[in-house]
Amino acid sequence: MTENWPFDQPRNCAAISLKSVVFAGKPILLVSHDEEDHSWQFLDGENLDPNEAAVVSMEEIVKLDPSLLEIADLPPGFIARRATPTSPWKRSPNEG
Repeated sequence: MTENWPFDQPRNCAAISLKSVVFAGKPILLVSHDEEDHSWQFLDGENLDPNEAAVVSMEEIVKLDPSLLEIADLPPGFIARRATPTSPWKRSPNEG
């Protein structure tokens, strides 16, 4: 991992993900950087069931998927999507 942490939240900051991502290895295909509190969500792009939510540290989620470093500069209020784990990230304002 890089010496200089590129995210706007510290390594030990809590982030939201899904049990299927954290414990079952499902790929992260949607990332949201919330405008209100600058929190991050690392999702599979499909499952929005609150019962499937998992809280992890920013550092832990990056260890699961180092490609997330590519979008560490995602501005608050934006999302990044990709079709597959090897597809490029596409950024857009979060309209939802």
